[in-house]
Amino acid sequence: MIRDYLELDRMPHMWCKGCGNGIVLHTLLRAAEECGMNLDNTVFVSGIGCSSRLVGYTKFSSMHTAHGRALPVATGIKMARPDLNVVVISGDGDATAIGGNHFIHSCRRNIDITLIIINNQIYGMTKGQFSPLTPENAYTKTTTYGNMDIPFDIPRIAIASGASYVARASVYHTELLRTCIINGCKNKGFSVIECYSMCPTHFGRSNGSRDAVAMMEQMRDELVFSSSGIGADPAKIIGELYHVPGREYTEKYQDIIRAAR
Repeated sequence: MIRDYLELDRMPHMWCKGCGNGIVLHTLLRAAEECGMNLDNTVFVSGIGCSSRLVGYTKFSSMHTAHGRALPVATGIKMARPDLNVVVISGDGDATAIGGNHFIHSCRRNIDITLIIINNQIYGMTKGQFSPLTPENAYTKTTTYGNMDIPFDIPRIAIASGASYVARASVYHTELLRTCIINGCKNKGFSVIECYSMCPTHFGRSNGSRDAVAMMEQMRDELVFSSSGIGADPAKIIGELYHVPGREYTEKYQDIIRAAR
């Protein structure tokens, strides 16, 4: 049962009312159970941010790392123990700002790690600064006249950089999110799953809505599935977007070890 994976003595959680991180946690644990992950064969790794606190509410072995450094730590774990399931939970700032270079190179290596990027389009834990995934013209504490920058498109970056499985879902589309996590974890290579979430406390407050339900309904109405997304804004397309298996990094490393003997 899902409760068997949770550190119930750490509840209630620290997330704000209406935050989507709890939905991601529940969906991740459902997927982990279906994938056959257990407390003996799985490690969760996170960096810094609201989303990164997620690993602390589970009984899985976990590492809470420095800001932006979850992927290099996870890479070290996977290189030392290729038999383990390694899952990284990251936020939009943690993964694409200070951790952006690590993200690109993890894709390039195609190492067998599953990265879940919870994209609430803002720095939530540090009170609402803009991130590389904040929409153009959106308001934040540090873009009080509207964001000038065009946000990154995570799936496009991941595919161009070499990830072998790329998907996008949202906290409204939980069954899709569960399917993407399961298939990403089954993929033998680097898997990237972007999940749109909501931050009513900071993003919502700055952009005209602190209603979490309304923000989820907006996801429902604006996001389109990849099979029917012809002509749609690429940032609005959800689904399993790319799956082309490639040679996995730890396997290539073992070839080098054998050749050196």
